[in-house]
Amino acid sequence: MNDLPKRIALTFAMMLAAGAAAAQQAPQAIPLPAPAPAKEALATLPDTRLFYWDTGGDGPPVVLVHPATGSALIWGYQQPALAKAGYRVIGYSRRSYYGSDPLAKDQPGVASQDLHNLIEFLGIRKFHAVGSAAGGGVAADYAVSHPDRLLSLVINSNPAGLSGGDIVKTYESLRPKGFAEMPADFRELGPSYRAANPGGVKLWLELEHKAVTSNPFRQRAANDITEATLKRLSVPTLLITGEADLYSPPALIRMVAAQIPDSEVVIVREAGHSSYWEQPEAFNRAVLDFLARHAK
Repeated sequence: MNDLPKRIALTFAMMLAAGAAAAQQAPQAIPLPAPAPAKEALATLPDTRLFYWDTGGDGPPVVLVHPATGSALIWGYQQPALAKAGYRVIGYSRRSYYGSDPLAKDQPGVASQDLHNLIEFLGIRKFHAVGSAAGGGVAADYAVSHPDRLLSLVINSNPAGLSGGDIVKTYESLRPKGFAEMPADFRELGPSYRAANPGGVKLWLELEHKAVTSNPFRQRAANDITEATLKRLSVPTLLITGEADLYSPPALIRMVAAQIPDSEVVIVREAGHSSYWEQPEAFNRAVLDFLARHAK
């Protein structure tokens, strides 16, 4: 008896089941969880004041370093998850971002030095740094300057602060002229998220509009980070990116990871440049797993 029709029917059923499973994994609207209690204050540093919040406690500190389109306010999905896992969670706004002093164009300061001064102000000896996009570049710059102060480094959607070389040439070639003038949500949120979660896009945009308060100039880096610099990086590093990231797609992040001796890569499905917001459960799961393995 010819069983080809049965095999075709079985194959078709398996395809339908796989399609249904994929549909169930598509981005869902995830309500922001209730935040953990946290102190909010201004840290008075040598040449500026930075807004920060701090959940306190005796757990290992985790410092969240925001992207250029965000501020200390954008970690609503991460703060309670990390606090629940026993970490002391700290978020802050860089100069000219929500709650912090403005940045002077002629004296912009060094972003990673501001981070160091904040850590000193808070009396923290060692910590985990988690930075997204531009914040990932700041965190990478800090890791080069102060590797002894980090337990681990997590960089989301950034080529680890690279300032030159073939990887940077590839990075810069990915975006057409005029890309920077396109709407922020188009550049930084993946199409699946924008299609499935208009409410989440609206809230992300509200936080993006609150983020920059004055003089949106970029601060300097302390280090000229090259591929050779990354080869000497001694901090355990997790690189995360979304599979639909228009800035730092998976192929580019794998190029970066190949330069860092102790590194791992996580690709977040159906996410763009803001996977911490678009797919917070997957992002948090990857970060918590990594931090747990580098607790000391």
